[in-house]
Amino acid sequence: MHICSFLPSATEIVYLLGLQEHLYGVTFECDYPPDAQTKPRVVRSIFDDTPLGSGDISQIIGQRLKEGLGIYDIQQEVLAAAAPDLLLTQAICEV
Repeated sequence: MHICSFLPSATEIVYLLGLQEHLYGVTFECDYPPDAQTKPRVVRSIFDDTPLGSGDISQIIGQRLKEGLGIYDIQQEVLAAAAPDLLLTQAICEV
């Protein structure tokens, strides 16, 4: 089975269940357990390392949502290479 986790807490659960050898992709936020950092990054933030204020972030997110875009970028090539049987994710909460 090939698993990709789009959620840090789901990544931790995969490890707690002893299924890490089936984990073929994680997000840029997955840093625990430390071995998760060795897995391919399937999801990255739309924000680069440029420091932004909360107002700027809110405006960018609001505009992207109006355009029907998400706030994360899925790395299609990495996802295709992982060929997951199972994606672990959640809906974005309303803010």
